[in-house]
Amino acid sequence: MSILAAREKPYPGSPITIEWTLAPGANYSRYIASYESEGLKIYGLLTIPYGDMPPHGWPSIVFNHGYIAPIAYQTTERYVSHVDLLAQHGYIVFKIDYRGHGFSEGIANGAYGDPGYTTDVLNAVASLKIFPQADPARIGMWGHSMGGFLTLRAMVVSPDIKAGVIWSGVVGSYPDMLCCWRHPLPRNPTQSPDPNYRYDWRNQWIKVFGAPEVNPEFWMKLSANNYLTDLSGPLQIHHDVGDSDVPDKFSQDLYQQILEVGKSAEYYEYPGDDHNLANYFNLAMQRTIEFFDKYLKNSD
Repeated sequence: MSILAAREKPYPGSPITIEWTLAPGANYSRYIASYESEGLKIYGLLTIPYGDMPPHGWPSIVFNHGYIAPIAYQTTERYVSHVDLLAQHGYIVFKIDYRGHGFSEGIANGAYGDPGYTTDVLNAVASLKIFPQADPARIGMWGHSMGGFLTLRAMVVSPDIKAGVIWSGVVGSYPDMLCCWRHPLPRNPTQSPDPNYRYDWRNQWIKVFGAPEVNPEFWMKLSANNYLTDLSGPLQIHHDVGDSDVPDKFSQDLYQQILEVGKSAEYYEYPGDDHNLANYFNLAMQRTIEFFDKYLKNSD
């Protein structure tokens, strides 16, 4: 799980295969597509704009969804409006189904105690780099909640992600996650947890490696926050003030940490909203699109 170990792994991706065609959006095509990650077939929702393709291909966004119980996850449900607005504004959007989600092969072991989802995200980037209709030099990333954790992680591992946007992200360091984030899972008390999902990484790792105050070096090696000098591009951060699912302090601290190392970031707070930013959705999406247009679509 260390960042240095993640950088040593290969992420070759694969050609993206169109599995079947869905009903189109307003000005874009929609497909279920697949690619390979560590020998697993990973599926996702892929949008491609209509119209004349730019000379080097369309700008693209790898879309990292938040936690949804893997046994309940479906590719075309949730985040429909998010994907639609990004796609309407001239982006290829690849909303991937992490391993063990939807039709994707593999076991859903979670993001925080297993490197599998991060590997799937980075292989999606590599696959877009060789996708004929995507510009390999203009790939961005969007993430919500757990997907924000994956986005930040990917942006300190790979130089290929030119800009990122995180909503309500789990972006605290591992020591901060241990001390200040105790949200129980599953969130629905009537829903049984997936038996393969790793809920107990905290206790297992403390038992083996010691708590952060005993072994701080180990825990910091796991934290993307400790490698922000290597952030691959500008980052825009959004969070509800008083978020009951993920502490807004994680995003506040990340913003300050990025500025302290001289990197580019924007931070927006939304008072009285919720974890999904439902009340300020239109404003948050407007800011998201303007950010991607500035740093991804209109970049040299």
